[in-house]
Amino acid sequence: MKYRVRLDMCFEKESDARLLVNYAKGKASKTVNINEGRPEEEISYCDLELCGHDEGRSCEHLIRHEFRKRKEL
Repeated sequence: MKYRVRLDMCFEKESDARLLVNYAKGKASKTVNINEGRPEEEISYCDLELCGHDEGRSCEHLIRHEFRKRKEL
C-alpha cells in the first residue's frame, strides 16, 4: 500500500507555480513507482501547465518531471 498525493493548484504568478514544482523535485528521491518498467506502471510525476480556461483557451503544457528510479547497470 502506498500514500498518494494528487494536487491541481492554479496560481496567478508563474514564480509561485515553479516554487511548488521545485519543492516536488526536491522530494523526488523519496518517491516510489508502482510496477516500473511494466505495461501497467504508475510513475510519480509533476506537470506544469499554462491554463487558458479563464480566457476560453486550452492549456499549454510547459514541463513534466517524471521521477523514475535509475537502474544500476
